[in-house]
Amino acid sequence: VQLQASGGGLVQAGGSLRLSCAASGGDFRISLMGWYRQAPGKQREMVATATTVGSTNYADSVKGRFTISRDIVKNTLYLQMDSLKPEDTGVYYCRGIAVGRDYWGQGTLVTVSS
Repeated sequence: VQLQASGGGLVQAGGSLRLSCAASGGDFRISLMGWYRQAPGKQREMVATATTVGSTNYADSVKGRFTISRDIVKNTLYLQMDSLKPEDTGVYYCRGIAVGRDYWGQGTLVTVSS
């Protein structure tokens, strides 16, 4: 399975971006997909996750500002990011977990200027 992330870019604080992650290839059912980010000099952290049945989970730092969603038919994961802050800057990775499998996309850079 390949995960292709897109949608990153440069935005001013308070702005919005929408990330997409398209899954392709393989016959494995991905039960959970999520977005993770890594800021310069910091460890990778979970931003938001979504299961096949619609359960979602968010990091406290993004609650109320970010929304994760999945299009099961298109095998695509989205992250709507609103009210962006400079501390949201980092490389955003999508992840897909199936039974016995753990997939990561290549990452897309989000830069929020103050």
